[in-house]
Amino acid sequence: MSKTLTLYTRAGCPLCEEMAAEVGALTANSGHRLAPVDVDADPSLKARFGWDVPLLFDGGTEICRHQLNLPALQEWLRLNP
Repeated sequence: MSKTLTLYTRAGCPLCEEMAAEVGALTANSGHRLAPVDVDADPSLKARFGWDVPLLFDGGTEICRHQLNLPALQEWLRLNP
């Protein structure tokens, strides 16, 4: 069953762009989807995360923050084929 990973990001953030590219490449053939969410577009997300981006989540569960945690994402992919 495919899932959607949420990438909390903001415009002009090089770390966000890098994580989006890396996660996109790793999930490209998995059937899972990557949904970027701009924290600056939602006042509650901006208040919650501030400058603490990028963040990769599966629902309410954080997978990694600031940079790709490859072992954590690989484990997530193993558990969510």
